[in-house]
Amino acid sequence: MTSILLSKLDDLIIKTFKTHGLTMLRVSLGIVFFWFGFLKFFPNVSPAENLATETINVLTFGLIVPTFSIKILALWETLIGLGMLTNKFQRTTLFLLWSQMVGAWSPLIIFPSEMFIHFPFVLTLEGQYIVKNVVLIAASFVLAGHVRTRNT
Repeated sequence: MTSILLSKLDDLIIKTFKTHGLTMLRVSLGIVFFWFGFLKFFPNVSPAENLATETINVLTFGLIVPTFSIKILALWETLIGLGMLTNKFQRTTLFLLWSQMVGAWSPLIIFPSEMFIHFPFVLTLEGQYIVKNVVLIAASFVLAGHVRTRNT
């Protein structure tokens, strides 16, 4: 009797996860990107500001000044967040996310001494901040695999 009840409860939980899992994944990505992006609109508020502006400076060969580059990044990440939260323009939003991730991962190559305490395994806090993005990328792949089924 107990095993039947547990099985039915398990089925209900799995059905709930199947029904709401993609939405929860998309909304959670939206919250993270919107939050982190929005912070970058305010000078010296985002803990990633210095790393982001230094990285963009190197990637653009110094052509974009930090005060402008951080605003571009803030807008970029906020748009990703809004796209995820509203479930609009998902292909474009995913493209923006993946292209942002190229820049987000580049400090591992550009500034290895700042990213690793002991290369290649012991990361600094900044390095950990970057490597956790592997989860965001994997989540975006799951969402991308369902774009057609959501009429976007």
